[in-house]
Amino acid sequence: MNHLRKKFPFLQQGIYANTAATGLLYEDLMEWRQEHDLDFLIGGSRMKEIWYDKIDEVKLTIADFFSCEKENVALVPNFTIGLNMLLEGLSKEYKVLLLDNDYPSLNWPFERRNFEREYISIAENMEQHILDKLKTRNFNVLALSLVQWINGVKIDLEFLKNIKKDYPDLLIIADGTQFCGTQNFNFLESGIDILGASAYKWLLAGYGNGFFLLRDGVSERLDVKAIGNWSVDRAGDLSTDIPLNKLLQPGHLDSLNFGSLQFSMDFLSNIGMDHIEAQVKQLSQKAHKAFTDLDLLQPYVANRKDHSSIFNIRADKNVFQKLSDENVVCVQRGDGIRLSFHFYNTENEIDAIVDLLKS
Repeated sequence: MNHLRKKFPFLQQGIYANTAATGLLYEDLMEWRQEHDLDFLIGGSRMKEIWYDKIDEVKLTIADFFSCEKENVALVPNFTIGLNMLLEGLSKEYKVLLLDNDYPSLNWPFERRNFEREYISIAENMEQHILDKLKTRNFNVLALSLVQWINGVKIDLEFLKNIKKDYPDLLIIADGTQFCGTQNFNFLESGIDILGASAYKWLLAGYGNGFFLLRDGVSERLDVKAIGNWSVDRAGDLSTDIPLNKLLQPGHLDSLNFGSLQFSMDFLSNIGMDHIEAQVKQLSQKAHKAFTDLDLLQPYVANRKDHSSIFNIRADKNVFQKLSDENVVCVQRGDGIRLSFHFYNTENEIDAIVDLLKS
């Protein structure tokens, strides 16, 4: 992976441990974006018309990347907008199970609409607690982030598969923003009914683009009211049934942003998701051991077997300032400091951070 680091100029300035906030821009994408705007400058509306005819190619790229049907892919500006549109079509009689302190853009839309809901604490045996709670009453929806934004706790994906087998009527909604782009993922086999994600983090696609993946039959559980000219491909015809993915695309889709999404997915695919997954896992395991040895992780995080590459270490603002002074880019989240590592990071960088923490 070292040869790829040259494509990310920011990495020459210091240690970038903040992909959980924003994925880095790389030279290939910057050049593509410049060419895009040059084409727009010269071609005007003609360039845009050509691009809009290719919008299905973007969906096909996403479908291939995540093993999903193209007809069940919706393009959205970000996860938050997509989820809010979906929840407007969800029965207010549904009972919802959430994780306490999950990402606000996941929990707040349910809370704002006053769905009847209960919460599970994010803990070492979180999956067992979810299962125990599901046995107590008839929940209609389980909604959670696949990776937690503050501390990087990662749900057991096999657990979600099994939950869907045991509770086939349970609607599983997942936020993949802190997950998609870190490992191979087969949506059709996942047990998840609805997965949405913003793509500016681990998918390195920049801002203004995201997507939702929908399982067959989900539209029968939702009565989405969003509508617009682009829901019918500017045909102006409401006489036929409009598929759910089109209802989530009521307005125009920006060619720069969604073209960037397609470009970055192709970029990651060319690197090889197997290689990316192996690198991220290696970095995660190294950081997990180092931070555990320094007693910087919450016990329930340290004791979980499988973790993401996002860590929240117990440290104060003075430590944060020291890391910043040494050109380590990270962020304060919750009661600690969040560090996150992508394939462009190295084990040597983790060693350097550990040395700074020890000092």
